[in-house]
Amino acid sequence: MSLRHYLQFNDFTKEEYQHLFSRAHWIKDKFKRYEAFTPLQDRTLAMIFEKHSTRTRVSFEAGMLQMGGTVINLSSRDTQLSRGEPIQDVARVITRMVDVVMIRTYEQTIIENFSAHSRVPVINGLTNEYHPCQILADIFTYIEHRGSIQGKTVAWIGDSNNVCNTWLQAAEVLDFNVHVSTPPGYEVEVERAGLYGDKHFKEFQDPMKAAEGADLITTDVWTSMGMEAENEERKRDFADWCVDREMLSVAKKDVLFMHCLPAHRGEEVTAEVIDGPHSVVWDEAENRLHVQKALLEFLLIPQSSTHSST
Repeated sequence: MSLRHYLQFNDFTKEEYQHLFSRAHWIKDKFKRYEAFTPLQDRTLAMIFEKHSTRTRVSFEAGMLQMGGTVINLSSRDTQLSRGEPIQDVARVITRMVDVVMIRTYEQTIIENFSAHSRVPVINGLTNEYHPCQILADIFTYIEHRGSIQGKTVAWIGDSNNVCNTWLQAAEVLDFNVHVSTPPGYEVEVERAGLYGDKHFKEFQDPMKAAEGADLITTDVWTSMGMEAENEERKRDFADWCVDREMLSVAKKDVLFMHCLPAHRGEEVTAEVIDGPHSVVWDEAENRLHVQKALLEFLLIPQSSTHSST
């Protein structure tokens, strides 16, 4: 099997995502019925964290252990990275000892450099530019609740950050639409988002216009990790970009609300929305576990040897 990495959402095809979502459904069903599924015995996942994490760490570690594998957790402080060892040397060494690596880091170039010198699959657990595992879980959650996302409209309200960039890539791969509304000065950078064009997204100055007719409204914190010095300025700039009940009222009647968490109630979303009947944030968070188990299986086991799920 040729070596595959998962660094951006557009690394996989539509057909491969259909396979992953099918596998995630099957794996989740077994998990809910307390049936063991351990295809990754004798496999080891190394997780490298240069940024703090809750959901990414717990979901990958629990998922790998549930599938019979083992996990090694590393922070930059635990390795020679903190003393300036070149990333390509770290990659050459670590990937001779483990079967798959998940990295949560800063610039996308770091994970691309690591994967270029890796002997095993590398997974992007978050970079400044992209967060593919999050959107993998988000779309799986949408499918669970509403069926196919093809042709639907997702409204992104807030900062054009790594999660927004990944939603835009997903729209190109899976053929749906994204309405983006950001404050002036925070617009989507098409090249940074890794897009081929703007066929699948529109930008709106007014967040209420972006939310009109949306099947899904989603957002994220106004200040991402590493930008804490901008926090007060961003609070002023984003004050009108809070997802509230009024915004939900102009979307589809059965609109879903998602947030990758952690959330700041009263800033990017009201408590009434995130804790309300349209919110699926807890399903969304749990589904990180199930889709990442499917992803690990996909990268480590040839498809011909996986258990049938369809």
